[in-house]
Amino acid sequence: MRAFELMIILEAEVDEADVTARIDQVTQNITANSGGEVKTEDRWGKRRFAYEINHQQEGYYVVLEFVTEAREMESLQRLLQLADDVVRHKIIRLPDKEAAKRGLFGVEMPLVTAGQPKET
Repeated sequence: MRAFELMIILEAEVDEADVTARIDQVTQNITANSGGEVKTEDRWGKRRFAYEINHQQEGYYVVLEFVTEAREMESLQRLLQLADDVVRHKIIRLPDKEAAKRGLFGVEMPLVTAGQPKET
């Protein structure tokens, strides 16, 4: 299983019910096929764009962190590309160290900086 971060920008006109429905659809896609799991959901709300995208000035931002098999990304990409209310989306695979630090694998990894001995 790999850790991923997904940012979705929805049209600004969507209401909370539509946002919840889209997040549920994405979550179902992640969990149904490979037994993946959404670990965090962060709704940033409406934000103004730095530049116009598809003749729109603002969008509704949602960030999800999840773990799943890498082969399942294709179906998720397709789902988001075909959704009319999704303005943009970006899926990033998190490095294992970062994912462990965020606790996405169920165990939080202690932060070790250079020059400090590791605790045993």
